[in-house]
Amino acid sequence: MNQPPGGNAALMRRVIELSRESMNSLNGGPFGAIVVKDNEVISEGTNSVTLWNDPTAHAEVVAIRRACTALNTFQLSGCDIYSSCEPCPMCLGAIYWARPRAVYFAGERTDAAMSGFDDALIYDELPRPPYQRSIPMVQMMREQAVEVLKAWNAKPDKTRY
Repeated sequence: MNQPPGGNAALMRRVIELSRESMNSLNGGPFGAIVVKDNEVISEGTNSVTLWNDPTAHAEVVAIRRACTALNTFQLSGCDIYSSCEPCPMCLGAIYWARPRAVYFAGERTDAAMSGFDDALIYDELPRPPYQRSIPMVQMMREQAVEVLKAWNAKPDKTRY
């Protein structure tokens, strides 16, 4: 894989300012993110979990959703994501699905943990088999679900992602 170019300090300053603005707003969390393409900011996002009552409304996810809408695509090829902190496991998953060129981040997950945003439990849960996780996960009706996946595989007009 090609090495991405060095990050843009002005863009990272903007992300950090977004995180500060979010923290100081009503019910905002202290995180910000932007999506950039060809040195142009496509979207901005801030942590809106408590503001929107949405546990998935992390800054990176919000910025990715807005960028995909603005670019009318579900992949962010050629885009860079700037985040005020190392992405959590959920955001990391969203980033990999979005397929940006690079991610630049300021704080580390350990910095976030010192402020009560500790993702260690999730990192610890990921390698465990579903039946050993702290939230019960019970598999049901696998055969029926596999039939849908087989139909997808045979579908000639599907859009791969």
